[in-house]
Amino acid sequence: MIDVINLEKQFGDNKVLNGISVTIEKGDIMVVIGPSGSGKSTFLRCLNCMEDPTGGQIIFNGVDIADPKVDINIHRRHMGMVFQHFNLFNNKTVLQNIMLAPVYVQCQDLRRAKRHNFFLPLTNLFRREKEEKTAITTTKAKISAAARENALSLLRRIGMEDKADVYPSTLSGGQKQRIAIVRSLAMNPDVILFDEPTSALDPEMVGEVLDLMKALAREGMTMVIVTHEMGFAREVANKVLFIDEGQILESGTPEEFFGNPKHPRLRDFLSKVL
Repeated sequence: MIDVINLEKQFGDNKVLNGISVTIEKGDIMVVIGPSGSGKSTFLRCLNCMEDPTGGQIIFNGVDIADPKVDINIHRRHMGMVFQHFNLFNNKTVLQNIMLAPVYVQCQDLRRAKRHNFFLPLTNLFRREKEEKTAITTTKAKISAAARENALSLLRRIGMEDKADVYPSTLSGGQKQRIAIVRSLAMNPDVILFDEPTSALDPEMVGEVLDLMKALAREGMTMVIVTHEMGFAREVANKVLFIDEGQILESGTPEEFFGNPKHPRLRDFLSKVL
């Protein structure tokens, strides 16, 4: 699904990622750990080009999305992102937050199709092979209704349907993060990237977020997770990476990674966090 090949990222003279190469298969639960400042979050943000890589390739579903000529917004539709600090819109209700991206993207496609059909007669004057009209089977009202129904279904799934019309400022941290996760799910992504999703939460709220992530793992959702939750990594991940100073120093299954760490830097790191 995602092949990362010799990924590099540099900020001025500071080389944050230095030749990262890894393959993420469909259904993988990949957990990325490492000390603060090691490049973990930069690696994650480069995967969907929120940070433009300085070098290397990111092949997502057969396309190098690190290529500046590629329209990254098309591919971001299939790659969800969950942030440490939720990034919900406080001036919109919970339901509106979840509906926002699906409605925007589908209405954008609808406008593009209408524009294509409008200019088609003129376009075909200059083409040998004539294009056909794009079939339009929906309306903005239908798009909004379907997005609302899906959003309510997702809220029912996490037991928060009663919060549909409230604003994020009234929610606990754990509730906000669960809303952020189902907001990503509303786009039906191929993969979800999690950037330390529990680090801004009180300890008692961490469990409810991890439980939702575990449920996604059981359903086969592909996930890449930067986290300090070692217990979660041991229980849920099928691949664990250790990044330090912008390089992958060790990777493996949780059993190998935690049970028999080989790199001295990883052994030292684990001795301090376990």
